[in-house]
Amino acid sequence: MEKIDLRLLKTRAEKEIEKSRSLKELDGIFKKYLGKKGEITQLFKSLKKLPEEKRAKIGREVNELKNFLKIRFDQKVEEIKEKIKRETEEKEWIDITLPGKKPVLGHLHPLTLVKRKIEEIFQVMGFKIVEGPEIETEWYNFDALNIPKEHPARDFWDTLYLKNSKLLLRTHTSPVQIRFMEKNQPPLRIIVPGRVFRHEATDASHEINFYQLEGLMVGKDISAANFRAIIEEFFKRFFQKNIKIRLRPSYFPFTEPSFEVDISCLVCQGKGCPACAHSGWVEMMGAGMVHPNVFKNSGLNPKFWQGFAFGLGLDRLVMMKYKISDIRLFYSGDLRFLNQF
Repeated sequence: MEKIDLRLLKTRAEKEIEKSRSLKELDGIFKKYLGKKGEITQLFKSLKKLPEEKRAKIGREVNELKNFLKIRFDQKVEEIKEKIKRETEEKEWIDITLPGKKPVLGHLHPLTLVKRKIEEIFQVMGFKIVEGPEIETEWYNFDALNIPKEHPARDFWDTLYLKNSKLLLRTHTSPVQIRFMEKNQPPLRIIVPGRVFRHEATDASHEINFYQLEGLMVGKDISAANFRAIIEEFFKRFFQKNIKIRLRPSYFPFTEPSFEVDISCLVCQGKGCPACAHSGWVEMMGAGMVHPNVFKNSGLNPKFWQGFAFGLGLDRLVMMKYKISDIRLFYSGDLRFLNQF
């Protein structure tokens, strides 16, 4: 057995233990000194070569060194574990005095915001809000509204029929006029907001699915002048400023006379843009005096009652209010667009 200075071995091992910074590093040092092939273990194995008296003395010293290093290893393990625990707690530490983080909440779609605003304005003017089914029969969607079978609106390219059924997806909210007048006697004022469907080519101002608002006012002496006054007041309250409008003669089977209502494009201020097809005007609604046949199909006598009806595109109104140039953005699901509202 070579002569080994146990004091130097103790000092060297103790320094290495003290410098260790992780359990993995400490485990390597443990194996170096106390493992099966460690330096202390090899010392024990070499004792058998020594004389008995010297073997007992050196064996006692080596055993004391072994016990000392075991204690230092245990102490260092606890130190490292405590350090790891403290660092973990610092990372996970929460200042309970700070205000809590509010969860991210959703918000209303621009179409919903505008729909509610429109309903509020018309309710103030005495109109009642009513709703009807999105799946309709030909009677309510066409026949009762004085739209004959040969009318172009019944063609496949405009109307979406349900497979193996005489039912269809309503092309307008006008069927609710009939449903309401069948069960209610004039005078009456109603608006009918809802979703409608048409087999249309999609572009910046047209979609296959969009929202419409139907309006109906019936009494003994209701005239087109009443309609213009109400619509001008509506646009004024909705846009919170005077809006330039124009009425153009038109044709609808369920009204006579009929007219289109345009407003000056608010996206481009009447200069022309994709939203207004570069015309400076945006068609906002179709309207007219209720056709006598519609009254008859509803069970009312046109000799005693008259009134006006109109259909307003909510999507286009939202486009004008928020200066949106493409109707397809409403249904894109793009959060970059929706989060603005």
